[in-house]
Order: sequence, then structure tokens, then C-alpha cells
Amino acid sequence: MKIVTPYLLFIGDATDQLAIKMARGVATWRPELCIGEFSVSGCTVTTGMDQMTIQQGAEKGAKSFILGFANSGGVLDKKWVPYILEAMDAGMDIVSGLHQKLSDIPELVEKSQLTKRALLDIRHPQQNFATGTGVKRSGKRLLTVGTDCSVGKMYTSLSIEKSMQKLGVDVDFRATGQCGILIAGQGLAVDCVISDFISGASESLSPENSANHWDVIEGQGSLSHPAFAGVSLGLLHGSQPDALVVCHALNRSHMRGLPSSQFPSIEATIALNLQAARLTNPDVKVVGLAVNTSSVSEDEGKQICAELSKKFDLPCVDPLRDGADSIVQALLV
Repeated sequence: MKIVTPYLLFIGDATDQLAIKMARGVATWRPELCIGEFSVSGCTVTTGMDQMTIQQGAEKGAKSFILGFANSGGVLDKKWVPYILEAMDAGMDIVSGLHQKLSDIPELVEKSQLTKRALLDIRHPQQNFATGTGVKRSGKRLLTVGTDCSVGKMYTSLSIEKSMQKLGVDVDFRATGQCGILIAGQGLAVDCVISDFISGASESLSPENSANHWDVIEGQGSLSHPAFAGVSLGLLHGSQPDALVVCHALNRSHMRGLPSSQFPSIEATIALNLQAARLTNPDVKVVGLAVNTSSVSEDEGKQICAELSKKFDLPCVDPLRDGADSIVQALLV
């Protein structure tokens, strides 16, 4: 699924930064793809992009109107429909990462047909996939995995890509979730693929490439999470990674959303992921640890990372605070 750039980011009347994580992600990592942001009365947050109307965005060349907000249940509030219709009249495709499909809303479909503008439900892949084969592919691949969900796998992947680019490495970030797709301009929401085809879809996301090319693949879920381990496993097998980076968040006592569950150790996470990954790449190895240290001070976070680095004999960083240079340097030695 490919998205035409540049973007106008629509953040509605949001009052919580977490509610606009879609818009903030692309504004942070790919500001060059964004014309600006459009909000309405009552909005108290911002992506930091220039404020403008839909018409001003169109005049500046915006090609896609991004629904950059999220809400409980992932349903499109009817009050946003007039703005979406206006954006299509102004010549923009509409891009949504919500659970509810734009293509299930009749008035949007009718306007889309009249204006020849696309409705892109990036959370819902439209193509057909084959089942996985496990056949070795040329090129190199790094996959981020985690002790839990929402521990920073996307941020870590993008940090690694950025570090590789600085060194002149031939590299691509491969997006597997709706936020990542916006940032990359293309990708696959792997958690919406039918289970039998997750591995095959992951193979298609990272096809054969030149021998020195790296694909940095955004991980999803966790092999230790009772709800999402299936997606994580299919992505792991299809990615056929040469390298794994284990992502972890400090001070969690249970798996996200499951208070009665047990939180896995980093040791157990490494062992579990290596065992599963060896099915399609016997030579896979863990090359680094990425730790979200936001729950402690910066000094304490650095100390914890240093201790983990020594314990596991691996580079360990907080990508937000430290970047990922040390992981990439160790990987490319």
C-alpha cells in the first residue's frame, strides 16, 4: 500500500498528545513529507508543523489528507466527515489508520468516485498473499522484537535506519503498522493479515535485494504476549532476520493490558526469539538491546543500559535519549 505525498495532517480537536500519535510519528520522522497540520476549535496539542486550512494545504501541494488521530474503538466520528469531503474536493486522497473503514461509509465512497480520490484504509491490506515458504532470500534483514507490546520497536527501527543512513549503508525501513506506513509511505499492517498468510505477507514486505542491502523491519507484539504472540511469530518467520534487536521498557510488572500476566525477562525473550527465528534463518543473532528508560532519570537510564550491556555483552541504548549508533556500529563490524 503506497501513499502519495506530501501530507496534510488532520488532528481534529485533540487534547492529548497520545491521541495524535499517527500525526506526530510522521511529523517527527519524515517532516519533509508534510505540508502542515489542520486542526479545529478545541484542539490543544500540535505536531509542530505549520497550521493551515484544507484549502491552504491544497494550494501548497498536499496530495493526501491524513487522519492523524486515534480514539477508543477506532471509529470515525461523524463530525469529521465534512472535513474529509472538503479535502477530497480539494484534490487530496484520504488516509486512515482507524479500525472502521473509510470504504464502509457511503457518502465518502460516493465523493471518492466523483472526485477520483482514493480512500486508503492503511490498517486493512487489500492485496492477496501467499503462504510463507521459508526460502532463503538475498539481502540482509534486521527485525526488532520485544519483551512486550509498545516498548519502542518502531522508534528503535527508525533510529537504526537513521544511524545506518549516516554511515552510507543501503537501507530501507519496512513498516508493519499504520504509524510506520505513514512514515515510510508504504508498508503492511501485519496485524490485520489472516493468520495463515502472516509469514508469506512478511516475506513479500522484504523481498530479495542486493547482498549489502539492509531491511530494518518494524516488529509487532511480543512472543510472550498471550494476545499477540501469533502475529509476532508469523512476522519473525517471514522476516527471516539475520539480526534481532530486543526492545524492552523499564518498570513493567505485567504484559500490556493483562494485569494477571507475568512479565518475561530479557534472557527469556532472547532465548524464545532466537529459537523461533532459527526456523527460517539458522544463523540469526541478537545484536543489541534497546531500552525505554523514560520511567527513570536520564542518568539512571544510562547506568541501567551500561549494566545491561555488560551483563549481555551487547550494546544497549535508549534510542530516544542515546540514538542507535552503537548498535549499528557493532552490527557492521
